[in-house]
Amino acid sequence: MGIHLPSMILHAKQVLKFQSGNQLHVPKGHIAVYVGEMKKTRFVVPISYLNHPCFLDLLGRAEEEFGFNHPMGGLTIPCDEDAFIDLTSRLHSC
Repeated sequence: MGIHLPSMILHAKQVLKFQSGNQLHVPKGHIAVYVGEMKKTRFVVPISYLNHPCFLDLLGRAEEEFGFNHPMGGLTIPCDEDAFIDLTSRLHSC
């Protein structure tokens, strides 16, 4: 079992590319997510992540802290951006 660092970096760059692109456009099969504790950064991730146990755990913790009221108009997750990118990179490699 090895770490595939190049593919993880590539995926992180893809997530960031969606983040920096057109802020209103969300590609088919993806969802906009606002991540951060103080400053919220918008990421676009595949909908398939919503079925993964690690992502569901993160959503459960977000529900406990924020409930379902999302004033930014999207899903809000209160975690560090680096931790979120690490999680999505691991999900992408599964």
